[in-house]
Amino acid sequence: QVQLVESGGGLVQAGGSLRLSCAASGRTFRSYAMGWFRQAPGKEREFVAAISRSGGGLYYADSVKGRFTISRDNAENTVYLQMNSLKPEDTAVYYCAADRYLTYESNSFTRASAYASWGQGTQVTVSS
Repeated sequence: QVQLVESGGGLVQAGGSLRLSCAASGRTFRSYAMGWFRQAPGKEREFVAAISRSGGGLYYADSVKGRFTISRDNAENTVYLQMNSLKPEDTAVYYCAADRYLTYESNSFTRASAYASWGQGTQVTVSS
């Protein structure tokens, strides 16, 4: 399994930006489909964005489309989440996820259960 470590969270005012990073261990990072999820207090973990192994496929939740951008650098074993125009409702713990065997059929990439590896999470707080 790949090991994942997120960073880049923090406190930001509404309308501001943050860039999250997720560093992965191992030599097979390019074999893993990657995703970002978030979980607010009292709520279920929800899909935010996903990126295919090559980086050519990008997928977003409707709530973040046009504001967030997912990308990956396979040479650096890192996936990023650029978050712009942040809103208070974006406040949550953000998790990076990876899976070696995930396919993109039936929107499986939006389900947390489809990912085998998870990071510890990074807190994002957006003040109004």
